[in-house]
Amino acid sequence: MTNLQQLGWTVRREQEWFALPEGITMKCLPGRVALEHKRMYRVITEEGEWLSVCSGTMEHSATERRDFPAVGDWVAVERMPGEQRGIIHSLLPRISLFTRKSAGSTISEQIIAANVDIVFLVMSLNQDFNERRLERYLVASYDSGANPVVLLTKKDVCTDVSSYIEKTRSIAFGTHVIAISSHSGEGLDEVLSLLEDGKTAALLGSSGVGKSSVINALMGDGKMEVQEIREDDAKGRHTTTHRELLCLPHGGILIDTPGMREFQLWDQGDSLEASFQDIDTLAHSCKFGDCKHRSEPGCAVQIALADGSLPAERYNSYVKLQRELAFLEQKLKRSAAKDRKTKQKSTNKKR
Repeated sequence: MTNLQQLGWTVRREQEWFALPEGITMKCLPGRVALEHKRMYRVITEEGEWLSVCSGTMEHSATERRDFPAVGDWVAVERMPGEQRGIIHSLLPRISLFTRKSAGSTISEQIIAANVDIVFLVMSLNQDFNERRLERYLVASYDSGANPVVLLTKKDVCTDVSSYIEKTRSIAFGTHVIAISSHSGEGLDEVLSLLEDGKTAALLGSSGVGKSSVINALMGDGKMEVQEIREDDAKGRHTTTHRELLCLPHGGILIDTPGMREFQLWDQGDSLEASFQDIDTLAHSCKFGDCKHRSEPGCAVQIALADGSLPAERYNSYVKLQRELAFLEQKLKRSAAKDRKTKQKSTNKKR
């Protein structure tokens, strides 16, 4: 049987549980969502793992994606009599939520993981290392409510680890950076130490950066399938196809996520400045408070670009993300206005 503490259950969770309506707590057990597939959920409870669905009431009251469970969520689940199946009646409050915009042109939110204490941003120490991708991950991490930690994998096959660490720290200001080798085990003890006391971490990275190898090394059982990297470009092939919650043998929880070929931000403008602290600090030193950082006199950003202290690539990335988030905000406003108009028409017809 699984102990709830092994899944990250805390005193705070206990208090939230008893704050639920008595009608729910009397017939349900607390459980954590370990797997999600098309509105079906594998929920772990102290009495076993149940394949579960949301109750009709929960389905009916939901208005957006966030109203449904996701991997990492704590839920109130009722066991169906005589079956290893369950019905989810309620979500417990989330302490963090890591999201992105769904892939493609659809304007919708995709939840990567919920109730995560740490987000391991996994980058490989080869030519697949991508500073611009790391910037995107950091913006989303700061917005999620979880603490970002950068894992630099494949240390055993890299001849210039220090330069990669320096690059990472020039982007991820004040963020913990750990260079590791899943093959030799170097750095893994430091990773495990961050997961003490039932902490939950999600692993985020593109295909082939070594997430599955990291999980295998931490689990110690070769649980995850691993693909070889291609020799021509040092990139790996996609292995994980779904999000899954895993309990580590020595404590702590990992949520594995599929490799992401694209990572578009979702309504995370408030976290852009936190990720680009260097540019934000420069902007506060501009002569004019409403400086657009183009051709205004006394622009600290343009001065830094001219003398090379601010790399043009980093500033261009910042501007690109600003525009991407502004475009998304406009699309969301238009979509919300359209929904309000449709609801109003529906209400008028009923009168």
